[in-house]
Amino acid sequence: MAQTTPNHTQTVSGWAAFDSAGKIVPHTFKRRENGVNDVTIEILYCGICHTDLHHARDDWGITMYPVVPGHEITGVITKVGSDVKGFKEGDRVGVGCLAATCLECDLCKSDEENYCDKLALTYNGIFWDGSITYGGYSKMLVADYRYVVHIPDSLPLDATAPLLCAGITVFSPMKDHGLVTSPRKNVGIVGLGGLGHVAVKFAKAFGHHVTVISTSPSKESEAKDRLGADDFIVSTNPEQMQAATRTLDFILDTVSGVHSLAPLLELLKVKGTLFIVGAPEKPFELPSFPLIFGKRSVKGGIIGGIKETQEMLDFCGKHNILSDIEITTPDKINEALDRLVKNDVRYRFVIDIGGKSEN
Repeated sequence: MAQTTPNHTQTVSGWAAFDSAGKIVPHTFKRRENGVNDVTIEILYCGICHTDLHHARDDWGITMYPVVPGHEITGVITKVGSDVKGFKEGDRVGVGCLAATCLECDLCKSDEENYCDKLALTYNGIFWDGSITYGGYSKMLVADYRYVVHIPDSLPLDATAPLLCAGITVFSPMKDHGLVTSPRKNVGIVGLGGLGHVAVKFAKAFGHHVTVISTSPSKESEAKDRLGADDFIVSTNPEQMQAATRTLDFILDTVSGVHSLAPLLELLKVKGTLFIVGAPEKPFELPSFPLIFGKRSVKGGIIGGIKETQEMLDFCGKHNILSDIEITTPDKINEALDRLVKNDVRYRFVIDIGGKSEN
């Protein structure tokens, strides 16, 4: 494993963390030459994901410094390899969490490459050539075209960027459980943050009855009046939770803070599913009685494959679904990360890498 190979000849300006203090500073590094299967992308915007914060500060003990975060990338193609199919110079494109997979296993062949054992992430991963991957906190990216998606012309590149992680993370489990095309269901969304607010938009666009479940009573107006949720439950209110017992077909849990699953399971109908996309620091306690007395399921998942990500973006283009964002600039990344720790953003930060903010 090496940070670069002899093929890494392109000098790139970016922003990186160099130790567990997590401070992001300007950094000049090398990217590979554009290969036959590659596209070179001028990065215009990059969303800030909570995962970026964890990697910058080595919260999970896996960071390879220096780390250039960023896996919610949108921009324009400036160069196309000779074997690239479906992309051309000038195309508006996005890159999410995936940089490479084996392309040969059953998962890769069934468009679930996001679960491939040899998955390489867009940053802090190991690419096919053995080099460490660097993400979207930079001016330019070279990406294998098989992990690149088209951005519909109707969608602005800035507010689309978080969809490449947050959007597909909530779209994929809903599709997996038939909610994209099923008759009206009762869907619960736990948490109204960077993931939850997009999940509400999708669930409503799919035609379902949506209930937001939150610890914050102050978010009820936001959930109902602005995002269109039908109901709101304060999870710390025993009366409200009891009244909603066995009313939901499906619950999407987007919360990364430590919390109990037992009360949520009681909200599910018989055969209902609780799907987890948040990642608390401590393991969940999974009680048996709500499962066995309700024939309920608990599942989890990460993002989605490239085909599914493109489907998600196309759906967003038709229904004008975007992430609610606050634009920041490269010189204020650390300020944004500090605010992210405090949940002081509604709902996602996006870095204006190219200095061409559309908001």
